[in-house]
Amino acid sequence: MGPDVSTRDNWTEPGSFEVAPGVYRIPLPLPNDGLRAVNVYALVHGGDLVLIDSGWAIADARGVLDGGLGALGCSAGDVRRILVTHVHRDHYTQAVYLRREFGTRVSLGAGERESLQVSMDPHRAPMQNQLRYLRLLGAGELADQMAKLQGPRDPYKTGWEAPDDWLRDGEVIEHAGRTLDVVATPGHTRGHVVFHDTGGQLLFAGDHVLPTITPSIGFEPVLSDDPLGAFLGSLTLMRSRPDARLLPAHGPVTGSTHARVDELVAHHGARLDETEAAIRGGAQTTPEAAAVLRWTRRGRALADLDPFNQMLAISETAAHLQLLAAQGRVTRYEADGLRYYLPA
Repeated sequence: MGPDVSTRDNWTEPGSFEVAPGVYRIPLPLPNDGLRAVNVYALVHGGDLVLIDSGWAIADARGVLDGGLGALGCSAGDVRRILVTHVHRDHYTQAVYLRREFGTRVSLGAGERESLQVSMDPHRAPMQNQLRYLRLLGAGELADQMAKLQGPRDPYKTGWEAPDDWLRDGEVIEHAGRTLDVVATPGHTRGHVVFHDTGGQLLFAGDHVLPTITPSIGFEPVLSDDPLGAFLGSLTLMRSRPDARLLPAHGPVTGSTHARVDELVAHHGARLDETEAAIRGGAQTTPEAAAVLRWTRRGRALADLDPFNQMLAISETAAHLQLLAAQGRVTRYEADGLRYYLPA
């Protein structure tokens, strides 16, 4: 346990790191995932322990969480409540397992209700809606490949259950003199929320604002009509609120949230221009446009990504094309069950 001096390179190392008085960052592993780890934040005040996000319900993550809490003189059984930023498995599912074991109260943004209902349905094939969408976009071969990689699903075993309560935008949560504003920030998912401690100048940002990467947009069980438009609107909202230290779910704690928001807005502005240029250059489908663009900080080609990240890249390109169509910068039409784009 000690002060948080993590950097871009070492932020995944296990431990409990103090980021503010009574607030500790505990990174939990994400095996076989490019994100490498997810930050859980523990708010400690005597025997009153609250977590923000919980990690993925896997044995490795539980062991590291137990070790991190033990370094604080606590245990998982001491956790009174878990506030979850969004319903992705690396944030939500371990909370469900802790509730099964200890009766812990679990809270999730109300906008995640539909996606969670889909995930809880044992009769739905894994990623059913996402794979159907890939086929509409013209990535049928990738959809078939991804379908073969999906094993049988058991919602109970994977940790998909309803929360104890649904968090609403504008709700206020008090903890040991700390006031957390619940702020709805749709984009990464429809029901993503952040927890803003304006008094302490801290933003528990989940995946809404990340310090070194751009959050994926539009990949969730219930698809949004305009995920990028929602995301940019949520960034504008955060820019209008008081600035705060950025406490992200992935990556090190950094200084100004506003500064990173400005970088993300600029990135997507440039990406919109690049995507429009791909259509003007002759690409007509989303996969064709995604193949023109470059991906990750290394500037990799779409074909060089693994299937899962190809799916994310195509979904994100689709989100940019949706917004370009709404702005009148490209024209969208569908024929023979496929979606196409033309220059406006």
